[in-house]
Amino acid sequence: MAILQGSWISGGNSGHLFIWGETWRTKASLGSSSANGALSHPFAMTQAELTSFLRFHRLSIDQFIETSGSSRPNRHQPVQQSQPNKWQAKVIALPTQTASPEGAYPLLSTQSLLDNSDDPPLEWQLWTVEGFCLEPAEAVKLLQALPLGSFQAADAYVGGSLRFWSQVMRWSLDLLSRCKFLPGLYRQPNGEAVAGWQPLLDSAIDQARLEKFTQLMPSSCRAYQELGTGDGGQGGQGGQGRDLTALSAIPPEELLLAFLSCVVDVQVRHWVQAQALPETESTVQEWLRSLSITSDPLEAPPEAVARLEAALQTWTTPLQQNLVAPTSQSLRQNLWRTCFALKPPTAGETNWQLEYCLQAVDHPDFLVDAKTIWSQPAEQLQYQGRTIEQPQETFLRGLGLATRLYPPIEPSLHQPRPQSCELTPIEVYEFIRASAWRLQDNGLGIVMPPGLAPGAGAKRLGISISAEVAQSKQKERLGLQSLLKFKWDLAIGDKTISKKEFDRLMSLQSPIVEVGGEWIALQPSDVKAAQAIFATSQEEMTLRVEDALRLSTGDTTTLAKLPVVKFEASGALQELITNLTGNQSVELIETPEGFHGTLRPYQLRGASWLAFLERWGLGACLADDMGLGKTIQTIAFLLHLKQQEVLESPTLLVCPTSVLGNWEREVKKFGSSLKVIVHHGDKRLKGKAFARAVKDKQLVITSYPLLFRDATTLEDISWQGVVLDEAQNIKNPSAKQSKAARELKAGFRIALTGTPIENRLSELWSILDFLNPGYLGNQQFFQRRFAMPIEKFGDRDSLQTLRSLVQPFILRRLKTDKDIIQDLPEKQEMNVFCGLSAEQATLYQKLVDESLTEIESSEGIKRHGLILTLLLRLKQVCNHPAQYLKEKNLGEAKRSGKLLRLQEMLEEAISEGDRALIFTQFAEWGKLLQPYLEKQLGWETLFLYGSTKKQQREEMVDRFQNDPEGPRILLLSLKAGGTGLNLTRANHVFHVDRWWNPAVENQATDRAFRIGQTRNVQVHKFVCNGTLEERINDIIESKKQLAEQAVGAGEDWLTDMDTDQLRSLLLLDRNAVIDD
Repeated sequence: MAILQGSWISGGNSGHLFIWGETWRTKASLGSSSANGALSHPFAMTQAELTSFLRFHRLSIDQFIETSGSSRPNRHQPVQQSQPNKWQAKVIALPTQTASPEGAYPLLSTQSLLDNSDDPPLEWQLWTVEGFCLEPAEAVKLLQALPLGSFQAADAYVGGSLRFWSQVMRWSLDLLSRCKFLPGLYRQPNGEAVAGWQPLLDSAIDQARLEKFTQLMPSSCRAYQELGTGDGGQGGQGGQGRDLTALSAIPPEELLLAFLSCVVDVQVRHWVQAQALPETESTVQEWLRSLSITSDPLEAPPEAVARLEAALQTWTTPLQQNLVAPTSQSLRQNLWRTCFALKPPTAGETNWQLEYCLQAVDHPDFLVDAKTIWSQPAEQLQYQGRTIEQPQETFLRGLGLATRLYPPIEPSLHQPRPQSCELTPIEVYEFIRASAWRLQDNGLGIVMPPGLAPGAGAKRLGISISAEVAQSKQKERLGLQSLLKFKWDLAIGDKTISKKEFDRLMSLQSPIVEVGGEWIALQPSDVKAAQAIFATSQEEMTLRVEDALRLSTGDTTTLAKLPVVKFEASGALQELITNLTGNQSVELIETPEGFHGTLRPYQLRGASWLAFLERWGLGACLADDMGLGKTIQTIAFLLHLKQQEVLESPTLLVCPTSVLGNWEREVKKFGSSLKVIVHHGDKRLKGKAFARAVKDKQLVITSYPLLFRDATTLEDISWQGVVLDEAQNIKNPSAKQSKAARELKAGFRIALTGTPIENRLSELWSILDFLNPGYLGNQQFFQRRFAMPIEKFGDRDSLQTLRSLVQPFILRRLKTDKDIIQDLPEKQEMNVFCGLSAEQATLYQKLVDESLTEIESSEGIKRHGLILTLLLRLKQVCNHPAQYLKEKNLGEAKRSGKLLRLQEMLEEAISEGDRALIFTQFAEWGKLLQPYLEKQLGWETLFLYGSTKKQQREEMVDRFQNDPEGPRILLLSLKAGGTGLNLTRANHVFHVDRWWNPAVENQATDRAFRIGQTRNVQVHKFVCNGTLEERINDIIESKKQLAEQAVGAGEDWLTDMDTDQLRSLLLLDRNAVIDD
């Protein structure tokens, strides 16, 4: 994986977006070639590499290149024009390590400047990079296509500089949507006049954005320069060499304004090209044509152009200082602006005053009234220690603009020295609702009484609610739909008002009223809702647990169509909200009776959290990292329910077919007192027979394929609970097994997953809708309310609201969390038990039957050889039928239980950003695995085995260890990877087939777990259920302390068994076959 870099490069009246690719390479491959004095960037992608990289991310450069003419048409260009060469070279200044043995090389963007104090010192140097140059229209297309609101690791390929320009481009779209642009005419350096569309940054919001973007611009955006050729930005690389003084970095605000000017102009031109031009005076006609069709200089008499220029100047005078021209270096900073202060009526009066004044931009509370401004007709006004330049001109310019936006003030401007205008209460209401924001959006100030100020400070007529759990004589299970006992009062802010007070306010017949010394605007919809609520009995109004949760997270803000201005919970409801919103930890349960083992502190907290949500009938998603023990936390939770004597009905556990055996083993190991049945295989019970069989059971284990296939049987049972392991299996809400899962009747629901579901919104909705049906709305609502705003527009407010909603139901702990890592051993070893597919079972049984007959009639060295050959072939069958049958590819994962489970575990590890080593003793198995894993996982997989040349071997290890965005998986043959390697970047080790020699396996594992390892290492040893692998593993486990001496010679000790012992060892247990 590489990083896409680039920036906007301004040139004259236009500019272009330059993009290039940065990829990691081994230091051994770094060259020191130079191009025209600047070193060639050793990590820059070639044209072929960058083209391939863009296509991989569905950003093929062809889709962004204009096919006819340039992005800003020119009348002298033919309609069909061949494109100039888009592949060009630029020079960039980068931090450079200069004292390394390999020579100077630039720091990668993914490397920290503080990574290692032992690294060579850094200096700034110039480097030549090659990439694609995109014209403004092409740049807009690309920047729109880049992921913006995504937090997935798969989208980490976009560099910080391009993310910045993508954000600025979205700002330009916002300007266009608000019509913040004007047509203009500006002079080129040679004096020629050119028409163009100019962004208008007159509102306080846009000026704040300009300042923010200027501050946040990455320094790399300004490091691209043309050196010494004066070619106007077309790839010059003059002979400036390493002379950094040749880099006169463009100021960030100037570069930002140049970009805005170009992208706004090109987008407006695209919109108006199809518009018919009005018949008008020839010079104006030429100007209009230039605004829509061509960017050429105006072809009109100089005096006519001058008149048009003067007219445009007069027309835009009030806005001139906030217009952005292609030649703008910065916007004039407005220190003062015209402001309108709304003043309440005095005693005995009903009308309001809208007073005119000047307001300090940097201190909105600093106001200069109109009387003071008019009393000192000087070019400079000194007032309370501050200086105002040209106060009357600034004041009048703002009043003139305001007249166009709010006509009611126009009559007052007929006075020689206007100071204010009078407004009726209705006019005040209309001003607040419809006009104040428009004035602010155009750069004018607004001051209102606190209760009327827009935003969070505005006071509204609303409802105050206090709620608690309703007392019930019967034992009733709570849930999201449980009704609450609550009391409501009408309120304004934190002040409650009675029905009598409300009637008094209504009698005033004014939309603006004073309550408790504060003025508020009564919205007609609020008044109507309040009247309706007074006419409704308490019994007709309902409040559910779900409503209370939404009110506490801020997602819901209304009840009975009135805004909820205050919400209080008490008793058990307050405990629920406090715990779910993360303000305090849930009460810990004790390690349940019958749990065989020790729960680590974080695991006990996880089981307690599940028990807490179960008590409230709420669905829970336990999303801990792989290896943190989601299985034993679930077992402990079920044992807790049993101990509390509330496990009255069976719980259904659904898992991938590949881990059925694992679950059965883990339950027997840690919770043997649980009554368990596995619903699986061609002899499984159905219908009434199934119902009778599970009646006295506490846990029923089945697989996802049967969830749909046996839906009728499973839906007939009223389950105490349903647990979905690897819950990402229902990430597609329209899949049959996802629909079947949602149809199950259950008292509680739990989802177990190791993948970060919060990064995949469709998956998040599907799992949460299973856990708590309807909580996030239906799928269409969720797409419209959350998915589209977050993923397409990067809406942070929607993201925060969604997080607040789902956070109570998702518990995710990472291996790297400080309070988790201290609980973990440095090396975790675990067996991964896998079943056999029907195809594997058939091949296995056939091999055993045929070979045992021949072995029984042989002796000596021949018998010894036959046994070793049989063991070898059986291991091949356990890996995959394709290996044993010598096929060229693996086909579908379901042909092999091991491959199915390996793929699932690797997907989870990669999603967490981990790296893995996979050991096998078969080179031919590795050659089959490598292309399969690359295709299924979408990541490059390296394969190091005995025939790998030394240079390739060193490069693989270097890439795996040191490339920040390098391959996540390294496949090794056990012998080739067992010695002489340091692979501490890996924190997962998979032994997919076993050497049955603990010393050899431990030596291979120590490639990752050795000096230099800073993370916990998880070792996964694959074992096929019901085969010789399981029985040999049991022998090794039972002789753990003596294993190296007892079975340290590989498989040789197995050849000493007699035929009966061998038959017992090799016997196939048909219950291990995983086909559903």
